[in-house]
Amino acid sequence: MDIPLSTIAVVGLGTMGTGIAETLARAGREVVGIDISDTAAAHAVASLEASTARAVERGRLTDEERRTVLARFRTFSDPHAAAGADLVIEVVPESYETKREVFRALDGIVGPSTILATGTNALSVTRLAADSARPERVLGMHFFNPAPAMRLVEVVSSVLTAPRAVAAVTALARELGKEPVAVGDRPGFVADGLLFGYLNQAASMYEAKYASREDIDAAMRLGCGLPMGPLALLDLIGVDTARTVLDAMYAASRDRLHAPAPVLRQLGEAGLTGRKSGRGFYTYEGPGSGTVVPDALTPKDAPASRDATRSGRPASPARPVRSVGVAGSGTMASGIAEVFAKGGFDVVLAARTPEKAADATARVAKSLARSVDKGRLTAEARERALARITPADSLDALAEVDLAVEAVAEDLETKRRLFAALDKVCRPGAVLATTTSSLPVVACARATSRPRDVIGMHFFNPAPAMKLVEVVRTVLTADDVHATARAVATAVGKHPVDCGDRAGFIVNALLFPYLNNAIKMVQEHYATLDDIDAAMKLGGGYPMGPFELLDVVGLDVSLAIERVLHREFRDPGLAPAPLLEHLVAAGCLGRKTGRGFREYARR
Repeated sequence: MDIPLSTIAVVGLGTMGTGIAETLARAGREVVGIDISDTAAAHAVASLEASTARAVERGRLTDEERRTVLARFRTFSDPHAAAGADLVIEVVPESYETKREVFRALDGIVGPSTILATGTNALSVTRLAADSARPERVLGMHFFNPAPAMRLVEVVSSVLTAPRAVAAVTALARELGKEPVAVGDRPGFVADGLLFGYLNQAASMYEAKYASREDIDAAMRLGCGLPMGPLALLDLIGVDTARTVLDAMYAASRDRLHAPAPVLRQLGEAGLTGRKSGRGFYTYEGPGSGTVVPDALTPKDAPASRDATRSGRPASPARPVRSVGVAGSGTMASGIAEVFAKGGFDVVLAARTPEKAADATARVAKSLARSVDKGRLTAEARERALARITPADSLDALAEVDLAVEAVAEDLETKRRLFAALDKVCRPGAVLATTTSSLPVVACARATSRPRDVIGMHFFNPAPAMKLVEVVRTVLTADDVHATARAVATAVGKHPVDCGDRAGFIVNALLFPYLNNAIKMVQEHYATLDDIDAAMKLGGGYPMGPFELLDVVGLDVSLAIERVLHREFRDPGLAPAPLLEHLVAAGCLGRKTGRGFREYARR
């Protein structure tokens, strides 16, 4: 028999509690809001009044419906107001002692059939349940902020939770228009369990001065399609909140990737907790504002000269680039050739054979034709771009180019041989760039007699569409070569970000440990592929779930990158998940083979 949940109490009327109360009231539930602070209660009422007024203005509610919604929400300071509730959702601060006090008080107030839900995203539901007089009715109901807009709700069961309670809360979530995901009790659950490890690594990357806060955030937004960069997101969540979650995760996992980056403690203890305090990784107009204002760390010059300005040196002038050579004939090579041709550069596309060169040029022509069909390019611009590309079947054709970009197989020996050849062919002063995503750029540089002229320019696939280029300078790269790579990337409409020559650069170093941790969740039978993908899309705003992305990238490619990261950083937490290794060994490589984590129809 279903458990009716018509009257619901929300204990704690901060931002999350207020959002949950609004969601419930607008879905037809009687809502009892409880907070010891009269100010918080008044703010919750005012927030509901304002949001429903906006809904009326936008035609989503009538005046009568608004009055009905407002009448369903009553606030109290006394927890005894929850006595008649069918469900109580606590959303008080993330402290075991605070939450225990709430649950102990509720034990003496609510009826025996009332379900008690905690909104925690970091603390053990089992520990809270064990302190309750009726642990079988205690579970987790983790909404995401802002609750009215975010569709994900993680329904968290402990080993003590009764199935009927889980079923009732799951049904409620669906009636609220949410997507419930069933998970077990572990710190962070699914979405935050994956998200906070990634955020922590981004904080560590920034703390190590590997890349600027702006470049880290831009790299993840433009390289992965995320709605916010990790450091901006930490400021939104709250640096202190993130540290609390990570402390709980580390206590459970003892995984160094979850050990809070020291910069989180430093910022938190200084009161620089993010947007709510007006300053965190960034500086804001004031407490609670989301508007970033310049501070001492804000780049002051144009992107091409930004690095030199930060170092205190005058900016180096870029070398003139009028012609570009692209070595390779695959998808990435043809995509880069298209980018430069559309950007107004003369391009020599050098492949190993005349047939491969012709195929690569045809691929560019087909891509440009699609752009014309979609209205992104005129037919005249297409013809001009094609006319700028000269196919060739030998590296000798790159003798006079100003910039040579290699886009061949992701194999170090192959790239070394190619750079040795480019060194002999290309004129003195030409910039030599590698598109590697994970191999050491300096190894390519050392294969030449002019390592100062070598730099990494990591384009993302598909190169014509993706806006990001990671500009990777080695300890040997000349300043004017670095300036040239940035200037050329900007000239073709890309956003260059600076990073040093270490495995994964920015994007892959943050992305692939997250993907690996998702695989470990499935391997440990903690959650299903579908639930994990849904959690990250709905709860984190990711354009694709981790398993969708793994199958698109290719499991063999993913495994190779994870091995490189593990080999360089020697962190046990970066060791590739055995499940990934087993799938690759079985030939299940993702969409390209018709089977990876999921099966696909053969074309």
